[in-house]
Amino acid sequence: MAQLRLALAQVNPTVGDLDGNADLIVEWTRRAAEAGAHLVAFPEMMLTGYPVEDLALRTSFIEASQRTLERTARRLADEGLGALPVVTGYLDRLGTSRPGQPAGAPLNALAWLHEGRVAARSAKHHLPNYGVFDEFRYFVRGDRLPVVRVAGIDVATVICEDLWQDGGPVSVTRAAGAGLLLVINGSPYERSKDDVRLELAARRAREAGCALAYVNMVGGQDELVFDGDSMIVGPDGELLARAEPFAERLLVADLTLPAATASPGTQPVQAADGATITIEHTVISADPVPAYEPAPPPVAEPLDDLAEVYRALVLGVRDYVRKNGFRSVICGLSGGIDSALVATIAADAIGPENVHVVLLPSRYSSDHSVNDAEELVKRQGLQARTVPINEMVEAFERRLELTGLAEENLQARVRAVVWMALSNQEDHLVLTTGNKSELATGYSTLYGDSAGGFGPIKDVMKTMVWALSRWRNAQAEAAGQTPPIPAEIIDKPPSAELSPGQLDTDSLPEYDVLDALLHDYVERDMGRDALIAAGHDAGLVERVIRLVDRAEYKRRQYPPGPKITPKNFGRDRRLPITNRWREPSAG
Repeated sequence: MAQLRLALAQVNPTVGDLDGNADLIVEWTRRAAEAGAHLVAFPEMMLTGYPVEDLALRTSFIEASQRTLERTARRLADEGLGALPVVTGYLDRLGTSRPGQPAGAPLNALAWLHEGRVAARSAKHHLPNYGVFDEFRYFVRGDRLPVVRVAGIDVATVICEDLWQDGGPVSVTRAAGAGLLLVINGSPYERSKDDVRLELAARRAREAGCALAYVNMVGGQDELVFDGDSMIVGPDGELLARAEPFAERLLVADLTLPAATASPGTQPVQAADGATITIEHTVISADPVPAYEPAPPPVAEPLDDLAEVYRALVLGVRDYVRKNGFRSVICGLSGGIDSALVATIAADAIGPENVHVVLLPSRYSSDHSVNDAEELVKRQGLQARTVPINEMVEAFERRLELTGLAEENLQARVRAVVWMALSNQEDHLVLTTGNKSELATGYSTLYGDSAGGFGPIKDVMKTMVWALSRWRNAQAEAAGQTPPIPAEIIDKPPSAELSPGQLDTDSLPEYDVLDALLHDYVERDMGRDALIAAGHDAGLVERVIRLVDRAEYKRRQYPPGPKITPKNFGRDRRLPITNRWREPSAG
């Protein structure tokens, strides 16, 4: 047996910022060296950020990634860090053609950097093509498993989806005689995915017959949020170390692993998926390090469901604002629960001094809504102004004869004009306040409350909006602080306040009933008959299906927002707008 101090750098790269991402590699490699690590690993596509989408199709971008990789290897050596092996993801391209794979085709690749050079390379074998992933559109698959000897231990390296699918390089890890399987990842967050990852890592470790280390990126990228959740499990699947989620962390763990016995060279092996995987052995340091007293590794406690969702939303907002060059945000504050939660998330993400809210009372706004909004502003220290819209609405009404829904929507659109104007004037990012239940049923105004640049609760059902608000207040109370959201906002019936005495329940069923049905129809893709068989009311099923299907054009024009469910509106759920298919009605 031999010892290895492994460092997993759970960091936050930015798509397209190659120099900035290279700086992160150098900075966190230095931290790993100061921690006495013998090997440090970074996430999938670390140099380019992930996902790069159609940037992968630009030759100039691929070449910039290749140059940055070589330059980073030399820079590590120049700064006295070259002796510490570094594993990182980057964008590469196929050097020579293969059957059906032309030379120059993009590769989702990893590299081992050591002593100023690239010591080993490989590419992702399994290319996901489901949910938010389109990797068949961009990449060709790899066919190698690099096994690199470090401190007398053979370390096999693969990329993300290779862990999730049977066959491929993971299935030949045992045959390679590896003492450690190292997986670099760009795995986005979904609710309860941490449990799924741990079970998967444990199962693959047992199949490979060796310890497994999983390093994942953290941070927001458009709709995606990466939660980190880096971990190490033993060959029996036992959890040995785990990093705190939703934060940049260097997870350092001392591992006792089998000493290497395999001979250097290459070995083609038939993988479980029928592919031929070439095992490539490389030696960086053949001799074990002198024995030392290992330190106990950190094992972060898992978050409860509401805590992880809230942290995902805060991180998604923070990074969208920061990475797109904004310093402040603005949103309408109605005194209702949705805008209250959005403002609170924004304040936690970028600080209340950078959150601007506009109170936009109309002829139908109740006094308690205005008072509730003002109380929230006071509690959180937000930057607020009040802009009554009655005169603006009346100016339109003098020119247009509007009644009913058109009159209601006019008010919503006038409000949007105000906050968009202030956004232009003062360079704020506009946050929309719609939730997933409203988006699903079309209960929003196009170019009104749907106007903006980012939707923090776009993937949050209404019932969870209430749950998150109560959770956030409870966290404040536990810390001896004033709850940020007044109880009156949480407790009152929801209303758009666009007509006299209006309530959401005038147009929609109770949200606990609606959300359960939406979950099955939107996220589980259940049809009419399956929904009724699952216990949903037949009349309500048909009504909600009509509402959801008719609102597709609205959702297509809604801004991006953090994905927290297995199927969000946007990258996950893609339906045609022009579409005559309808779920069969009864009879």
